[in-house]
Amino acid sequence: MRRYGGPFLLLLIGVAVLRVTLFGDLYLRYVQAGLRPYLIASGAALILLALTTAALRPAHTHSHGGSRLAWLLTLPALALLLFPPPALGSYSADREAARRAAQGVGTFPALPAGDPVTLTVAEYGSRAVYDSGRSLKGRTVRLTGFVTRDDDGTWYVTRLVVSCCAADATTAKAEIRGTPAPPTDTWVTITGTWHPKGTLGSPTAWPPVLNAKTVTRVPEPTNPYEKP
Repeated sequence: MRRYGGPFLLLLIGVAVLRVTLFGDLYLRYVQAGLRPYLIASGAALILLALTTAALRPAHTHSHGGSRLAWLLTLPALALLLFPPPALGSYSADREAARRAAQGVGTFPALPAGDPVTLTVAEYGSRAVYDSGRSLKGRTVRLTGFVTRDDDGTWYVTRLVVSCCAADATTAKAEIRGTPAPPTDTWVTITGTWHPKGTLGSPTAWPPVLNAKTVTRVPEPTNPYEKP
């Protein structure tokens, strides 16, 4: 069986990739939806390569080091197949350095009519910190995200913003005031009003603040990440 270590590993990874892309939405924990066709093609290519390699491999070989390594690498592949990791959560958000795209202060487009207006957490943060037109003033907004907390009890509604895949995730969050914090990592939908803070466009305006009116627990969405 040693001579099949490499092909078996390729087969296992290919099956794992197809499992998370073809049979549900697990792949959305790792990449944006638009990359699904490429994942499917990659998984199929790995399976084909595994079968071809196994069929062409000679029956006898005297080099077993590569095979031993291949068998060791089956453990993380099996873990991906059997126990897919959860979406990134508060652990990742808490360790996000203050990486935010440089934005100049300016006027943002008008918000849609009607309250509450649904915004992503990133959109709310951009308007709260950089909008010289103060488009959030007097409006009720609705945000959905998961709960993160500071050691002093301050809590936030948080989302991870993903451009391509989970490896490039950055954090968007809004401090919530006026209501007790649900447990960390709980998904919630919050309605509330903007609470001005700090100097527009400066670090003192970050993170933005929302005075909560309602906090409702909700299931984790199929795609837990926001787009930039």
